[in-house]
Amino acid sequence: MTGKKGKPSRKIRLEDVAERCGVSLSTASRALAGEKGVRPDIRAQVLETAKALNYVVPRAVAGKKAILAASGAAMIDYVRNQFTAQVLHGLHQRAETLGVEIITQPLASGTGDIGALQAALEDDSVAGFLFLTLDDEDVLALTRNFSKPVVLVNGDDPLMRLSSVTPCNRSAARMGTEYLQRLGHHRILFLMHRGRRTIERRYEGWRDAMIVRGHADIDDLVVEVEDWLPDLATQAIAARLGERGLDFTALLTAGESLAAGALIGLQQAGHAVPQDVSVLGIDDLPQAAFCNPPLTSIHVPMQEIGGAALDLLFDTLGNMSGPARRIELACHIVERQSTAAVRR
Repeated sequence: MTGKKGKPSRKIRLEDVAERCGVSLSTASRALAGEKGVRPDIRAQVLETAKALNYVVPRAVAGKKAILAASGAAMIDYVRNQFTAQVLHGLHQRAETLGVEIITQPLASGTGDIGALQAALEDDSVAGFLFLTLDDEDVLALTRNFSKPVVLVNGDDPLMRLSSVTPCNRSAARMGTEYLQRLGHHRILFLMHRGRRTIERRYEGWRDAMIVRGHADIDDLVVEVEDWLPDLATQAIAARLGERGLDFTALLTAGESLAAGALIGLQQAGHAVPQDVSVLGIDDLPQAAFCNPPLTSIHVPMQEIGGAALDLLFDTLGNMSGPARRIELACHIVERQSTAAVRR
């Protein structure tokens, strides 16, 4: 089907049906699924509108369950940084639209919790599994042989045997570094907490951009902290300034919380942001706008990650023999007041 000027028409979504009928997403979903609690006239209107718009009703999906296995790292992040909270919000919104139930199963003890997940393989109502923020190789090895689809959410399988949905971590960090370089910055510090493959991809993106500009020896521009706590970033920046002085003009952090702590560390040392140092974060969490100054950040589509992961799970359900897929969602820069052209 084509629209104006021969362009393909956008796929009709449940949101379009709900908007045309003037009802909520949940009402439209329940009407199409034949559930109770919807007035007959509303149900008839939704069904007729869906037919008129050529909306494909996912009848095989409604009423199914998806097991969400959340790692310890995901649960810690949920409390501290809210990245996980944003992903879960998008996941549950999409689940409501599809009429799918999400069952959460903590994975706090690694492979010890796999038994409960394996039991779900015998439950016909369970469509598959979503593993949130998981890097444990032992767990990945066990789940590669599951008879139901598995999708990694905000993570990836280095052997590409499991499908996954992540932001474009490597290209996002490179984009941010090149943005700072266009502002005239050459000495760009990278502040990170190692441990997850997604963060290593961000480090690689920063490194790519630095090497392209001729910075072959960049080890002295990497600062590592033991956790994502802003206080640790503040301390790390203070220690760096104490040892080497202000030998950089810009700072890119692997996560938003580190950027917030770095701002404080620079300001406590008497350096103005962005007049003396530009600071750029990655994630663009809601609190970025409330930093002082408001933080320029690389926006990661966190809510879309959750929704895309659920769609990929059910798409995989109909083709278990197909190859695994890694979906990376594009990111973009949100400019605020923490970055500026370098002062000559």
